[in-house]
Amino acid sequence: MKRRTVLAGLGATAAAGVLGMPSILRAQAPVTLNGAVQFNDDHAFTKALTRFEELVKKYYGKPVNFTLHKNSSLGLEKQYFEYMSQGKAVDYGIVSPAHMSTFAKAAPFIDAPFVFKGIEHMNKVVEKNILAPVADEIAVKAEVVLIGYAGGGIRNIFANKPLKNLADLRGLKVRVQGAPIWSKTFAAVGMSPTVIAYNEVYNAIQNGVISAGENEAAGVEAMKFYEVAPHLSLTQHAVSIRPICFSVKTLKTLPKDLQDAIMKAGKEAGDYGRQLESSEEVVKLDTLEKAGKLKRVPFEERDAMKKLADPVMATYAKEIGAEGIFEKINVA
Repeated sequence: MKRRTVLAGLGATAAAGVLGMPSILRAQAPVTLNGAVQFNDDHAFTKALTRFEELVKKYYGKPVNFTLHKNSSLGLEKQYFEYMSQGKAVDYGIVSPAHMSTFAKAAPFIDAPFVFKGIEHMNKVVEKNILAPVADEIAVKAEVVLIGYAGGGIRNIFANKPLKNLADLRGLKVRVQGAPIWSKTFAAVGMSPTVIAYNEVYNAIQNGVISAGENEAAGVEAMKFYEVAPHLSLTQHAVSIRPICFSVKTLKTLPKDLQDAIMKAGKEAGDYGRQLESSEEVVKLDTLEKAGKLKRVPFEERDAMKKLADPVMATYAKEIGAEGIFEKINVA
């Protein structure tokens, strides 16, 4: 069965391996699928997962129940991914690629700094299925399938002081995601990166453990980072890509027509999520700035910042055997 055209980012080999497995029909009662997200109803990730539920019901056409656990009630994204890999507690969710590195070394590569030039570039990469080899590795090693790609937010540095240039970044104690590539690239720029759990960033800045973090507008708003770090330096160092993930262990127990509905809905929900978050970006920042909660600070040396990070990215791509993917992304 040809699946490459159904899901951008999932290679034919991995998809065939998942969907070709025998389906084990559950009891007569409708299937119940459990999802997880760190945020409330207003966040783009939650809206993307809600759209996923709606589309599955539409395409399946039979009773299926969804329970979406919000506001980190089941932990954080790292835990969600582990649960999906184990086939326990969480069947689907949105997870940062940085949290997949334990299972698939190449995973954080698709969300590393300066991989994408902007949202249009990221959309091209997704549409051309360039990320398929990475998705294949994740499906095989973690038993989690990437059924769509949400995200689309531009990531900037929020800090307790204005940061206008590389000199201001030198020695900056900044929180980064857990994947080593984030620490390496930020260190190459001259900062002092440290890995801290997402839900601890606010207190870490408030208590002086760090001075800054980095996130897209949706995260800054949802977590109220502006209260402790009201200066948003427009480094535009990354575009968030957030895969909608589904447990392979769960998927292979479902009826074939429900599997198909999930795969189709995942892609469309990811497309919806990227469009939604990218369109909300400026509105959220405008609202926060007009309310006096946040001040955008133009960053004068983004190109110089990228130039310092580029060698680290090239070395990383070589280490994980992703030179070919990196080259395709760059020319997309």
